[in-house]
Amino acid sequence: MDKLKKVAIVGGTHGNEFSGIYLLKKWQSQPHHIQRNSLSIETLLANPKGFEENKRYLDCDLNRQFTLSNLANNDLTKYEQTLAKTINSQLGPKGRAKTDFIIDLHNTTSNMGPTLILLKSDEFNKKLGAYVLSKMPKAVIVFEDQISIEEHCFLASIAPQGVIVEIGPQPQSVIRQDVLEWMENMTHTILDFIELHNRNMLPDLAESYTAFSYVETIALPTDENGERIGMVHKKIQDNDFQPLNPGDPIFTLFDGGEITYQGDYEAYPHFINEAAYYDNNLAMSLGKKISVTLDGGF
Repeated sequence: MDKLKKVAIVGGTHGNEFSGIYLLKKWQSQPHHIQRNSLSIETLLANPKGFEENKRYLDCDLNRQFTLSNLANNDLTKYEQTLAKTINSQLGPKGRAKTDFIIDLHNTTSNMGPTLILLKSDEFNKKLGAYVLSKMPKAVIVFEDQISIEEHCFLASIAPQGVIVEIGPQPQSVIRQDVLEWMENMTHTILDFIELHNRNMLPDLAESYTAFSYVETIALPTDENGERIGMVHKKIQDNDFQPLNPGDPIFTLFDGGEITYQGDYEAYPHFINEAAYYDNNLAMSLGKKISVTLDGGF
């Protein structure tokens, strides 16, 4: 792949996810921390009003507005829909972006630790996953490549290469030192990887590693009126990326009953009981464990 020249580091896509916002403040006042010789690096606080009002978003989720159809639809005029068009103009436009690579920084209330979400499974991204694991052995790599990056709705999909850094657990509107340090370390590791890639100086990497591939998102149980009737089972809570097998309990009902997992594959839940997803009554995402092989397929 060609050298990458322009990188954007984005924080505050969700206004109440504080680690990325406060890291941006640090880097904007002390830019030498993120400077790399071969890169032009821009920082962007994506949703300043969300941060000012201490809200994930004002009208709608900014990180779901970046499909090509939404960006081209001038009838979508809510605050975050308009903001998405402004950001797309600044970093993009999507499809012919002036930015080569976007790092979008997020916190999650789920117990996911330092997680890197890759939107593509090309050789560059596979090597990026391997490099991050070589520097951060406790990191988790998730591929959300079930659709093309052009079809994704995420802010990071504006550029031809983009990743989402998800670090937790961290409550909304809170700063945790361990979580912030994980995020800072992962961001520096990604920048180091791009710099080494540009200089053709990548070290030898593991030929294969374990990662996870997103499959689906499941909802909390509701009745015929749409009222919530249960919660995530205590055996699942905080066990992100641990195996869930058919027949295992997944929800506890408020009347004392249980619902078991009825999928036809061994699943690996993540974003378990994410607070932000209660708006849509979502309980967790499910993925499959995969083996990633460099210079080859999965």
